[in-house]
Amino acid sequence: MSTASASGAAARHKSLILTLCCLAQFMVILDVSIVNVALPSIRGDLGFSATGLQWVVNAYTLAFGGFLLLGGRAADLIGRREVFAGGLLLFALASLFGGIAQTDNQLIAARAVQGLGGAIVAPATLSILTTTFTEGAERNKALGLWGAMGGVGGATGALLGGILTQTLSWRWILLINVPIGIAVALAGLRVITRGNRDQAAARSFDLSGALTVTAGLVVLTYGIVETDVHGWGSARTLITIALGLALLGTFALIEGRLAKAPLVPLRIFRNRPVTGANLVVFCMGAAAFAMWYFLSLYLQQVLGFDPIEAGLSFLPMTAAIIVTSQLASRLTGRLGPGKVLTGGLTLLALGMLGLSRISADGSFLGDVLVPSVVAAAGIGFSFVPVTIAATAGVRGREAGLASGLVNTFRQVGGSIGLALLATLATQRTGAVHGTVSAAVALTDGFQRAFLVGAGFAAVGAILSVVLLVRGSAARAAAAARAQGAA
Repeated sequence: MSTASASGAAARHKSLILTLCCLAQFMVILDVSIVNVALPSIRGDLGFSATGLQWVVNAYTLAFGGFLLLGGRAADLIGRREVFAGGLLLFALASLFGGIAQTDNQLIAARAVQGLGGAIVAPATLSILTTTFTEGAERNKALGLWGAMGGVGGATGALLGGILTQTLSWRWILLINVPIGIAVALAGLRVITRGNRDQAAARSFDLSGALTVTAGLVVLTYGIVETDVHGWGSARTLITIALGLALLGTFALIEGRLAKAPLVPLRIFRNRPVTGANLVVFCMGAAAFAMWYFLSLYLQQVLGFDPIEAGLSFLPMTAAIIVTSQLASRLTGRLGPGKVLTGGLTLLALGMLGLSRISADGSFLGDVLVPSVVAAAGIGFSFVPVTIAATAGVRGREAGLASGLVNTFRQVGGSIGLALLATLATQRTGAVHGTVSAAVALTDGFQRAFLVGAGFAAVGAILSVVLLVRGSAARAAAAARAQGAA
């Protein structure tokens, strides 16, 4: 085979791997948001309570965030191809059981197992890309497409969920994953090259660490959610939140002192870009997840959109994310991830600040379109550079760990941010209920949620400047001084 033919075959092989990773990422992220439009139908069919309904979302995101670290480690130890396929098959099986669930607890359990499958798949896809594509422009382009799929999955979830819910049934938002997941898993086994396993590491998955961090996040989120009933100062709330924090502290103790092969070796946080990127992505997740959730509720409960109309309303946001994700991958190579990320989070903050001005008698064109597109552009500009920063300078055998961390912090930020903002919104709505119309009461709550979400994004922008932009400049200056001294 000639050199040109071999080069072309290698390029096609890489493109096929990228396609499979993007499809898997799209499906996993899609299921975070696809249920939002369907929540009223799910509640009517399975008899969820008002407070229990949000666990259809949180069971997925908390299991996803809590086990992403374990998924990233498994990709390094077992093999990226095997973990990728196994996670997709588990995801498809859980989707099947969720689609045929007959009780609220059955659906919540299926969603939690779905989250576990997603936690296995997501870091494996990123690890496959970082080891398949050469660092630099080639990898940045691949991560740009992968990042776009993550963003588009979040935006498309509302549209696809609306169409399936209104034309078929809410059950099809889960059942549709079954054939796709199986097909991508089988293709992955054929296309993805078997990677080298980490032979030097002990064959320990640190299950105690994964269980304590997941339990801590679930308990902490439950404590925040229950403040709507018991109040922030009640003994039950304080004890629950303290227990969640204690479990997270136990996780840190296990990782730092007890685990023979820790799930998260604390040395990785000595890498300043990794630490900074994970703190920033936490804030980004807290703002972005809540935006999808509250926009869907505002469009249906206040403006009176049906599920398909609400889903179609997210199309401009989807387009904005696709375009800006591609621009971000190019700009990051020129300006560095810190500057692009700061600009993206600033746009997200401005967009959510604009959404905080929605009104009960507003309209999609007048109240939602412009600020939602600005916020979506911010997400597109943020996701790619934060992923690049979070994996910069990480050794190849810890690529799965680094990718698991960035996804974990994003999901955890989304779960805790949604729980906090939903609680604040509900409390605000309850405070004015009876004195104004139901639509005005709901809108007041949504306004507060968008405003606090804008604050999360603004904090993320500040952290990006301090930890990534200035840190990068300081490292460059130190390197120049060292070169001059040499």
